[in-house]
Amino acid sequence: MRRLLKPLRDAPMTVVALTLLWLLLQGRLAPGQLLLGVLLALAITSAVSPFSSGRLRVRRPLLLAIFLWRVAVDILIANLRIAALILTPSRHPRPAFVELPLALTQPFALYLLASTISLSPGSLSADLSDDRRVLLLHLLDEPDPGDAAAECAKIKDRYERLLLEVFP
Repeated sequence: MRRLLKPLRDAPMTVVALTLLWLLLQGRLAPGQLLLGVLLALAITSAVSPFSSGRLRVRRPLLLAIFLWRVAVDILIANLRIAALILTPSRHPRPAFVELPLALTQPFALYLLASTISLSPGSLSADLSDDRRVLLLHLLDEPDPGDAAAECAKIKDRYERLLLEVFP
């Protein structure tokens, strides 16, 4: 029993988040669903805890909220751009790979940046170099070569800079 309840002590927010996710997926707040959600959250958290590198330190949680807001807004804007690209028959996408040099070193922050880029329609994190210093991006519609550097600068300014402040 102690082993099953260990995630409540070690990662209570993960248990709460997974339980809430379960309830959202179910679409109703019934006592049985709440109990099942808590049990699933405890089991999942217990199962993945050996793969965790320890506690994640968040230095500035308010900046994390700003980061998430930026991601949501940028995903909405990217959806509109992709829709315009698809609905304009004379416009043909120019796919390309672009290398993004990284200043991030914290593994979770790197994961978060790569996932954020992949969540945004029209871009995808394709590879991370062995030394974790360069992220290879695939862009559905490459801007001009000079604009590709501006796109990388935008990613670094909007996302990486905040993640560097949030995760020490």
